[in-house]
Amino acid sequence: MSAPAPSTLFTTANPHALATILEASQTKRIIASRDIFDLQGIKLWARDLPVSESLQRKLLDRKLRQPLESCLLAEDGVTAHSLVQATSALVERDTPLAALLRPYADKLVREAAHVPLHSVAQLLLTAGQASRPESFDHAVQAMALNGALVLAHGGGTQELRLAMISGLLHDLGEMYIDPKYGEADADRALDLQSYQQLVVHPHVGHLLIAQLTDYPAAVSRAIAEHHERLDGSGYPHGLQRDQVSPLGRLLSVTEATLAVLRSDRAQLARASVALRVVPGEFDLSWVGRIAKAAQSQPALHANLGAQEMQSRLTALDAALQAAQDCATTLMGAAESPALKDTLGLAQHLLARLRAGWNASGLWTEHAVAPQDAAEVEAVEDELHFRLRAIQRAALLRAGKLPATDMRRLNLLCDQLVAHAL
Repeated sequence: MSAPAPSTLFTTANPHALATILEASQTKRIIASRDIFDLQGIKLWARDLPVSESLQRKLLDRKLRQPLESCLLAEDGVTAHSLVQATSALVERDTPLAALLRPYADKLVREAAHVPLHSVAQLLLTAGQASRPESFDHAVQAMALNGALVLAHGGGTQELRLAMISGLLHDLGEMYIDPKYGEADADRALDLQSYQQLVVHPHVGHLLIAQLTDYPAAVSRAIAEHHERLDGSGYPHGLQRDQVSPLGRLLSVTEATLAVLRSDRAQLARASVALRVVPGEFDLSWVGRIAKAAQSQPALHANLGAQEMQSRLTALDAALQAAQDCATTLMGAAESPALKDTLGLAQHLLARLRAGWNASGLWTEHAVAPQDAAEVEAVEDELHFRLRAIQRAALLRAGKLPATDMRRLNLLCDQLVAHAL
């Protein structure tokens, strides 16, 4: 199956991807697999010539006949053997993730040898491994966790391979944005402007895989969806329910789990809380596998006493109510369709957050039992984070509103971030 014609995104060399490839070329042999021409037919680089900074200068602002990624080859880069080695090392570590993967270790390691590596994907994985090793580690983790969840679900070989491929490739789009907007700290640390840079990476990854490789369409679609949430609170498109593909649902659970496991409090129990705290965010058939694995891991440890925890819960309840009241008031006065649409999204997400709050039982006036304090604290942390996520989702949906509408929307945003952690 031939790939569709590349979009204008790849007619010029992306400066961030090129910089990463050039950095990798210091330790890896990356060469031109064909002559590189610009649109006027001028040869910029000869086949078999190693990439260098001279190539970077020649590519500056030049439109190319073929995407650069399709013209380069990493001769000594990532291979099936290195994926096997990385997977073996991953399951042998003493980490919460390894404990989840270990029951499926033999099958995961064996299947890693059969993950197909298209030359474009292999080039970018090699560049990431050499210059951003944490990104390659994350890719292998996602490949393995996706695979483990499918195996736990009784999936067959084809489903397993699609899951592992999509996990391995899901973040390649990050290579096309400024590294300072990388995902490691994004969900909890980046400001809105930086976050706006980050949210394009699933779309870029989708285009990259769909247009420059011959992987199945289900893989590129899942990559586009790996930050979507079934309740519409995800990005980049705010998809809901059946708009998210089965493989995308799996990949979003894997990504959310790994986000918790790379935090300061990396515990499966905390990941389980994060996946369940707001009903309707994730596919429960995959969430259940994480929750079951968490039951065999060490229990959460509370940092706060029960009395202090109860005081914070009271404040959170007030914050939720204030945000809902503000959204309702603003909607009643809104006139423009764009503002109404944005406020409608905020109301929907706040209602989902309230549903999670009510389901937790934390709204009651009963004191938090000492034995429950740790899980309650984890729930409270996640609900606070969701308040900030609603603020960013609303601003992303709003885009460029007229000044008057933006001032109104900021009234709600101020309510949301005032209580977010």
